[in-house]
Amino acid sequence: MKTITGKLPKLTLLGAGPGDPELLTLKGVKALNDADVVLYDSLVNEEILQHANRALLVFVGKRKGNHSHTQDQINELMVNYATEFGHVVRVKGGDPFVFGRGKEEENYALENGIEVNVIPGISSSVAVPTSVGIPVTARGVAESFWVITGTTSKRELSKDLNLAAQSSATVVVLMGMSKLKEIVEIYTSVGKADLPVAIIQDGTKAEQKEVIGTIENILEICTNQGIKSPAVIVLGEVVHLARVKKQLKEDWILEDEFIFQNLNTLPFSN
Repeated sequence: MKTITGKLPKLTLLGAGPGDPELLTLKGVKALNDADVVLYDSLVNEEILQHANRALLVFVGKRKGNHSHTQDQINELMVNYATEFGHVVRVKGGDPFVFGRGKEEENYALENGIEVNVIPGISSSVAVPTSVGIPVTARGVAESFWVITGTTSKRELSKDLNLAAQSSATVVVLMGMSKLKEIVEIYTSVGKADLPVAIIQDGTKAEQKEVIGTIENILEICTNQGIKSPAVIVLGEVVHLARVKKQLKEDWILEDEFIFQNLNTLPFSN
Protein backbone atom coordinates (compact mmCIF):
# COMPACT_ATOMS: atom_id res chain seq x y z
CA MET A 1 0.00 0.00 0.00
CA LYS A 2 1.39 3.39 -1.01
CA THR A 3 0.14 6.96 -0.70
CA ILE A 4 -0.81 9.16 -3.63
CA THR A 5 2.74 10.51 -3.52
CA GLY A 6 4.21 7.03 -3.75
CA LYS A 7 5.34 6.85 -0.11
CA LEU A 8 4.77 3.94 2.21
CA PRO A 9 2.44 5.00 5.04
CA LYS A 10 3.94 4.90 8.51
CA LEU A 11 3.29 6.21 11.99
CA THR A 12 5.80 7.41 14.56
CA LEU A 13 4.66 7.72 18.16
CA LEU A 14 6.91 10.37 19.66
CA GLY A 15 7.40 11.32 23.30
CA ALA A 16 8.16 15.05 23.47
CA GLY A 17 9.38 15.06 27.06
CA PRO A 18 8.11 17.05 30.04
CA GLY A 19 7.93 20.52 28.49
CA ASP A 20 11.37 22.03 27.99
CA PRO A 21 11.88 21.93 24.19
CA GLU A 22 15.57 21.12 24.71
CA LEU A 23 14.58 17.84 26.37
CA LEU A 24 13.24 16.49 23.09
CA THR A 25 15.51 13.66 21.98
CA LEU A 26 17.69 13.85 18.87
CA LYS A 27 15.76 10.93 17.44
CA GLY A 28 12.57 12.91 17.97
CA VAL A 29 14.00 15.89 16.09
CA LYS A 30 14.87 13.64 13.15
CA ALA A 31 11.35 12.21 13.09
CA LEU A 32 9.80 15.69 13.02
CA ASN A 33 12.17 16.72 10.22
CA ASP A 34 10.87 13.80 8.18
CA ALA A 35 7.18 14.19 9.05
CA ASP A 36 4.48 14.82 6.46
CA VAL A 37 1.80 15.29 9.12
CA VAL A 38 2.15 15.98 12.85
CA LEU A 39 -0.68 15.32 15.31
CA TYR A 40 0.12 16.93 18.66
CA ASP A 41 -1.40 17.24 22.13
CA SER A 42 -1.91 20.26 24.40
CA LEU A 43 0.92 19.22 26.74
CA VAL A 44 3.42 19.42 23.89
CA ASN A 45 5.55 22.56 23.85
CA GLU A 46 4.77 24.04 20.44
CA GLU A 47 8.36 25.26 20.10
CA ILE A 48 9.36 21.77 19.02
CA LEU A 49 7.05 22.00 16.01
CA GLN A 50 9.61 24.22 14.31
CA HIS A 51 11.46 20.97 13.55
CA ALA A 52 8.50 19.93 11.38
CA ASN A 53 8.68 22.88 9.01
CA ARG A 54 7.36 20.99 6.00
CA ALA A 55 4.58 19.07 7.76
CA LEU A 56 0.87 19.64 8.10
CA LEU A 57 0.28 20.44 11.80
CA VAL A 58 -2.93 19.16 13.39
CA PHE A 59 -3.87 19.88 17.02
CA VAL A 60 -5.73 16.98 18.63
CA GLY A 61 -5.36 17.80 22.31
CA LYS A 62 -7.46 19.17 25.13
CA ARG A 63 -7.74 22.80 26.20
CA LYS A 64 -9.98 24.47 28.78
CA GLY A 65 -11.78 21.21 29.50
CA ASN A 66 -12.76 20.56 25.88
CA HIS A 67 -11.51 17.69 23.77
CA SER A 68 -10.92 18.67 20.14
CA HIS A 69 -11.08 14.99 19.15
CA THR A 70 -12.06 11.72 20.80
CA GLN A 71 -9.51 8.91 20.95
CA ASP A 72 -11.38 7.02 18.25
CA GLN A 73 -11.22 10.07 15.99
CA ILE A 74 -7.49 10.46 16.63
CA ASN A 75 -6.95 6.82 15.71
CA GLU A 76 -8.78 7.33 12.44
CA LEU A 77 -6.87 10.53 11.68
CA MET A 78 -3.54 8.76 12.15
CA VAL A 79 -4.45 6.06 9.68
CA ASN A 80 -6.15 8.36 7.17
CA TYR A 81 -3.30 10.88 7.11
CA ALA A 82 -0.69 8.11 6.85
CA THR A 83 -2.59 6.52 3.96
CA GLU A 84 -2.89 9.85 2.14
CA PHE A 85 0.40 11.63 2.93
CA GLY A 86 2.93 9.09 4.20
CA HIS A 87 4.76 9.72 7.47
CA VAL A 88 2.54 10.73 10.40
CA VAL A 89 4.22 11.73 13.67
CA ARG A 90 1.91 11.53 16.68
CA VAL A 91 3.48 13.72 19.38
CA LYS A 92 2.64 13.31 23.06
CA GLY A 93 3.96 15.02 26.17
CA GLY A 94 6.32 12.95 28.29
CA ASP A 95 6.57 9.36 27.10
CA PRO A 96 3.85 7.86 24.86
CA PHE A 97 3.68 4.68 26.94
CA VAL A 98 3.29 6.42 30.33
CA PHE A 99 -0.44 7.21 30.62
CA GLY A 100 -0.37 8.37 27.01
CA ARG A 101 -2.54 5.73 25.30
CA GLY A 102 0.42 5.06 23.07
CA LYS A 103 -0.09 1.31 22.98
CA GLU A 104 -3.73 1.74 21.95
CA GLU A 105 -2.69 3.94 19.04
CA GLU A 106 0.11 1.58 18.03
CA ASN A 107 -2.26 -1.38 17.98
CA TYR A 108 -4.88 0.49 15.94
CA ALA A 109 -2.35 1.52 13.31
CA LEU A 110 -0.88 -1.99 13.06
CA GLU A 111 -4.36 -3.48 12.70
CA ASN A 112 -4.88 -1.16 9.73
CA GLY A 113 -1.66 -2.15 8.02
CA ILE A 114 0.38 0.92 9.03
CA GLU A 115 4.05 0.51 9.97
CA VAL A 116 4.72 1.90 13.48
CA ASN A 117 7.83 3.21 15.19
CA VAL A 118 7.90 4.33 18.83
CA ILE A 119 10.35 6.95 20.08
CA PRO A 120 10.48 7.12 23.88
CA GLY A 121 10.31 10.48 25.62
CA ILE A 122 11.66 11.70 28.95
CA SER A 123 8.83 11.10 31.41
CA SER A 124 7.64 13.98 33.56
CA SER A 125 7.32 11.50 36.43
CA VAL A 126 11.11 11.59 36.84
CA ALA A 127 12.23 14.74 35.02
CA VAL A 128 9.92 17.19 36.76
CA PRO A 129 10.94 16.22 40.31
CA THR A 130 14.56 16.33 39.12
CA SER A 131 14.03 19.91 37.93
CA VAL A 132 13.73 21.03 41.56
CA GLY A 133 16.39 18.68 42.89
CA ILE A 134 14.11 15.87 44.06
CA PRO A 135 15.41 12.37 43.28
CA VAL A 136 12.63 9.80 43.13
CA THR A 137 15.04 7.36 44.79
CA ALA A 138 17.89 8.11 47.19
CA ARG A 139 20.09 5.80 49.20
CA GLY A 140 18.82 5.55 52.75
CA VAL A 141 15.67 7.52 51.94
CA ALA A 142 13.64 5.77 49.24
CA GLU A 143 14.40 2.43 47.62
CA SER A 144 11.65 2.55 45.01
CA PHE A 145 8.96 4.75 43.51
CA TRP A 146 5.42 4.48 42.25
CA VAL A 147 4.02 6.41 39.29
CA ILE A 148 0.25 6.65 39.57
CA THR A 149 -2.41 8.34 37.49
CA GLY A 150 -4.69 10.78 39.23
CA THR A 151 -7.32 10.35 36.54
CA THR A 152 -8.23 6.91 35.23
CA SER A 153 -10.41 6.24 32.18
CA LYS A 154 -13.36 6.45 34.60
CA ARG A 155 -12.16 9.92 35.70
CA GLU A 156 -11.26 8.53 39.12
CA LEU A 157 -8.12 8.49 41.24
CA SER A 158 -6.31 5.17 40.83
CA LYS A 159 -7.05 2.75 43.65
CA ASP A 160 -3.36 1.84 43.65
CA LEU A 161 -2.75 4.99 45.67
CA ASN A 162 -4.30 3.30 48.70
CA LEU A 163 -1.54 0.69 48.53
CA ALA A 164 1.22 3.15 47.67
CA ALA A 165 0.36 5.37 50.63
CA GLN A 166 1.17 2.51 52.99
CA SER A 167 4.68 2.01 51.61
CA SER A 168 7.91 3.92 52.23
CA ALA A 169 8.37 4.47 48.50
CA THR A 170 8.26 7.81 46.74
CA VAL A 171 4.90 8.30 45.05
CA VAL A 172 4.55 10.45 41.94
CA VAL A 173 1.01 11.29 40.86
CA LEU A 174 0.38 12.55 37.33
CA MET A 175 -2.83 14.31 36.30
CA GLY A 176 -3.90 14.43 39.94
CA MET A 177 -4.52 18.06 40.88
CA SER A 178 -8.29 17.68 40.69
CA LYS A 179 -7.98 14.80 43.15
CA LEU A 180 -5.57 16.49 45.58
CA LYS A 181 -8.11 16.63 48.40
CA GLU A 182 -8.76 12.91 47.99
CA ILE A 183 -5.01 12.20 47.98
CA VAL A 184 -4.64 14.16 51.21
CA GLU A 185 -7.48 12.19 52.80
CA ILE A 186 -5.88 8.86 51.88
CA TYR A 187 -2.50 9.79 53.36
CA THR A 188 -4.09 11.29 56.45
CA SER A 189 -6.07 8.08 57.02
CA VAL A 190 -2.82 6.08 57.25
CA GLY A 191 -1.22 8.47 59.73
CA LYS A 192 1.02 10.41 57.33
CA ALA A 193 -0.13 13.98 57.90
CA ASP A 194 3.51 15.07 58.31
CA LEU A 195 4.72 13.49 55.07
CA PRO A 196 6.49 16.01 52.78
CA VAL A 197 4.77 16.88 49.51
CA ALA A 198 6.03 18.81 46.49
CA ILE A 199 3.85 20.02 43.64
CA ILE A 200 5.46 21.31 40.46
CA GLN A 201 3.31 23.12 37.91
CA ASP A 202 4.43 23.39 34.27
CA GLY A 203 7.54 21.41 35.12
CA THR A 204 10.77 22.20 33.19
CA LYS A 205 9.12 25.12 31.36
CA ALA A 206 10.07 28.77 31.77
CA GLU A 207 6.82 29.38 33.67
CA GLN A 208 7.42 26.54 36.15
CA LYS A 209 6.08 27.04 39.69
CA GLU A 210 6.67 24.80 42.67
CA VAL A 211 5.47 24.55 46.26
CA ILE A 212 6.50 22.34 49.13
CA GLY A 213 4.56 21.44 52.23
CA THR A 214 3.13 18.45 54.05
CA ILE A 215 0.00 16.39 53.67
CA GLU A 216 -1.49 18.52 56.45
CA ASN A 217 -1.03 21.90 54.76
CA ILE A 218 -0.53 21.31 51.04
CA LEU A 219 -4.14 22.13 50.10
CA GLU A 220 -3.90 25.54 51.76
CA ILE A 221 -0.49 26.21 50.19
CA CYS A 222 -1.76 25.37 46.70
CA THR A 223 -4.76 27.66 47.15
CA ASN A 224 -2.60 30.53 48.39
CA GLN A 225 -0.02 30.10 45.61
CA GLY A 226 -2.54 29.50 42.83
CA ILE A 227 -1.09 26.12 41.84
CA LYS A 228 -3.13 24.33 39.17
CA SER A 229 -2.87 21.76 36.39
CA PRO A 230 -0.78 20.60 34.68
CA ALA A 231 1.28 19.65 37.70
CA VAL A 232 3.22 16.72 39.10
CA ILE A 233 2.64 15.69 42.73
CA VAL A 234 5.54 14.11 44.62
CA LEU A 235 4.93 12.48 48.01
CA GLY A 236 7.70 11.09 50.18
CA GLU A 237 10.75 11.79 52.31
CA VAL A 238 12.82 12.55 49.18
CA VAL A 239 11.04 15.91 49.05
CA HIS A 240 13.34 16.96 51.91
CA LEU A 241 16.19 16.82 49.38
CA ALA A 242 14.70 19.49 47.10
CA ARG A 243 16.84 22.47 46.16
CA VAL A 244 13.80 24.73 46.44
CA LYS A 245 11.87 24.97 49.71
CA LYS A 246 9.70 28.01 49.25
CA GLN A 247 7.48 27.49 52.27
CA LEU A 248 10.26 26.59 54.69
CA LYS A 249 13.27 28.51 53.43
CA GLU A 250 12.44 32.01 54.68
CA ASP A 251 11.86 31.01 58.30
CA TRP A 252 14.87 28.72 58.25
CA ILE A 253 17.18 31.46 57.00
CA LEU A 254 15.95 33.92 59.62
CA GLU A 255 16.33 31.44 62.47
CA ASP A 256 19.79 30.29 61.42
CA GLU A 257 21.18 33.53 60.00
CA PHE A 258 23.75 33.85 62.81
CA ILE A 259 25.05 30.31 62.21
CA PHE A 260 25.41 30.82 58.48
CA GLN A 261 27.22 34.13 58.94
CA ASN A 262 29.73 32.58 61.33
CA LEU A 263 30.27 29.57 59.09
CA ASN A 264 30.76 31.92 56.13
CA THR A 265 28.30 29.88 54.05
CA LEU A 266 24.77 30.11 52.71
CA PRO A 267 21.71 27.84 52.85
CA PHE A 268 20.68 26.17 49.63
CA SER A 269 18.68 28.31 47.25
CA ASN A 270 17.14 28.29 43.80
